[in-house]
Amino acid sequence: MENENRSRQVDLSRIATNDQHGENSPYFHGWNAYERNRFHPTQNPQGVIQMGLAENQLCFDLIEKWIRENPNASICTPEGADKFKEIAIFQDYHGLKEFRHAVAKFMEKVRGNRVTFDPDRIVMSGGATGANETIMFCLADPGDAFLVPSPYYPAFDRDLRWRTGVQIVPVDCHSSNGFRLTRAAVEVAYKKAQESNINVKGLILTNPSNPLGTTLDMETLKSLVAFVNEKNIHLVCDEIYSATVFSSPRFISVAEAIQELEHCNRNLIHIIYSLSKDLGFPGFRVGIIYSYNDIVVSCARKMSSFGLVSSQTQHFLTALLSDEEFVDNFLLESKKRLAKRHHVFTSGLEQVGISCLKRGNAGLFFWMDLGPLLKEQTFEAELELWRVIVDDVRLNVSPGSSFHGLDPGWFRVCFANMDDETVEVALERIRTFVLNNGKKGDEAPVKKTKRWQRELRLSFSPRKCEESIKSPLVRSPHSPMVRART
Repeated sequence: MENENRSRQVDLSRIATNDQHGENSPYFHGWNAYERNRFHPTQNPQGVIQMGLAENQLCFDLIEKWIRENPNASICTPEGADKFKEIAIFQDYHGLKEFRHAVAKFMEKVRGNRVTFDPDRIVMSGGATGANETIMFCLADPGDAFLVPSPYYPAFDRDLRWRTGVQIVPVDCHSSNGFRLTRAAVEVAYKKAQESNINVKGLILTNPSNPLGTTLDMETLKSLVAFVNEKNIHLVCDEIYSATVFSSPRFISVAEAIQELEHCNRNLIHIIYSLSKDLGFPGFRVGIIYSYNDIVVSCARKMSSFGLVSSQTQHFLTALLSDEEFVDNFLLESKKRLAKRHHVFTSGLEQVGISCLKRGNAGLFFWMDLGPLLKEQTFEAELELWRVIVDDVRLNVSPGSSFHGLDPGWFRVCFANMDDETVEVALERIRTFVLNNGKKGDEAPVKKTKRWQRELRLSFSPRKCEESIKSPLVRSPHSPMVRART
């Protein structure tokens, strides 16, 4: 019967079956390792600790307290049930008016009230994933390309490319200057793309950066706005981590930068936002497209019918975001807790000689340099080390090659998705591993696996590792993507 069913299968679409989803990346394989063997302090203390998920869980106590004090915010409580019918019936895909107003005010507050946002330009989408894909559908045709500074978020390969057919042309940023983005680097990538007959439709920035945890300064933003104006291409700024800036310099939005430019075609400027990172609500799937282009707003709103935010979620968040006293306190406390957690991790690593990108001041992660532990400065060596960390040390950190970085040995480490006790376990595992494996010039870390296993009493099956973690990216660490030919 199985063979008969297989022979009767019909062809599926190219979109459904192509390999552009990016799921073969170690970024996703690390998640699979965690799902199979989740850490629990008592039930599974030798399990994998999830440090590959950029989730903000540090302030849920504040959210839960607010919910208990405001039961009428939900239509599923006796206090809020009188609104049930009004919220449950059909809602226009423009979204609840009061929700769009509340989101606009929150975006302004996060940006220090130095800019204003028009609620009528806010378009909802199913999370930042849906927002990024929708803006690609609006701005580009299959085969067109966007410049994206690397290292960049691995799932951009899915979000920007998979169903849209859009290409990504990396803008190379190097460790030699702290991975700083410059207009000169953007110019080089743009020129190479043109020489390769690639039609560049725009530039995408993540500010604050994922995975670097850094922010762009005003001069850099203004220079990049000037660049897209000169080339008459679009600028999409992904600002979903804007409220996670926990130390100086402060966050500067592209909305603030364009206010200071006398000549700027605002039709080219678009912002992606979300409540997944700043508030810690990824499960609510609240993504926002804010465009200064009237046609883009209209087109994106039509497309948003495929990924709306539920009216129940809108209703709840309207009440939450409209409580200005709560929002002010939440943003302040979140900043303090993120700063403290970042310091605990990075200072703990410094004690065993592991450095991180010094200028990190934002995000839910830091950029860790394990280059001294590589047996050679290659991406193959990086992935070997990563497999040991995932399977022996039992920490799911994400290797830099999955972010399409150019310098082997860097890893993204997420720090805001766990409690304090798990932090200590994770730090102790890293410290023990580093101290047992030494620095560059010593025996390669993968060759000391057996000693590491004995000392931590962890089970490790090489065959299981190969089956579960093996990635095609070993052959091509930078795929899937398009790199303009020189």
